[in-house]
Amino acid sequence: MAALRKLVRPLLATPFITGGLRTLGQPEAVGEVAQPVVRAVGKRVPVLAGDPLQLVRVTSTIQAAAGLLFATGRAPRLAALTLAATLVPTSLTAHAFGTVEDLEERARQRAHFLTDLSALGGLLIAAADTHGKPSLAYRSRHALDHRHPVNAVRRPVEAAAASTANRAKAVAAFLAGSR
Repeated sequence: MAALRKLVRPLLATPFITGGLRTLGQPEAVGEVAQPVVRAVGKRVPVLAGDPLQLVRVTSTIQAAAGLLFATGRAPRLAALTLAATLVPTSLTAHAFGTVEDLEERARQRAHFLTDLSALGGLLIAAADTHGKPSLAYRSRHALDHRHPVNAVRRPVEAAAASTANRAKAVAAFLAGSR
């Protein structure tokens, strides 16, 4: 399974890396498409209102950086979740097939949207992947449920007592030998 992860992560990350870098080079091409969405979102979230080109640059930088992290296996769960979070508004903006009049273009945009939807599914699976190990929440719950309070205290006390007894015997033997 580890080999599969090493193969699949770069394959899933490549469109985000190349798309992010391409958009960083020419943000104006995407800025026009993003303008209506930036206005609509800006009404609800005033922090995001502003220059659509700046939002496009930020989004493409995040996608390229998170794609590189995901492809190299550095913080893969966080990177996958970040890519998924940026994919949703990007896909809804770039592939709004419901607003297209031309039937062929609508079909093309729907295909792109469905491709993005499948990538979103893969990213969500990757974000939940714990490499076959139980999650931190499970491990902490399991440790608390199965820990016996007496044994949790008794073992360290017994170990300390045994260590002290061994030291006392060694000191007694040393003192007995020096007389």
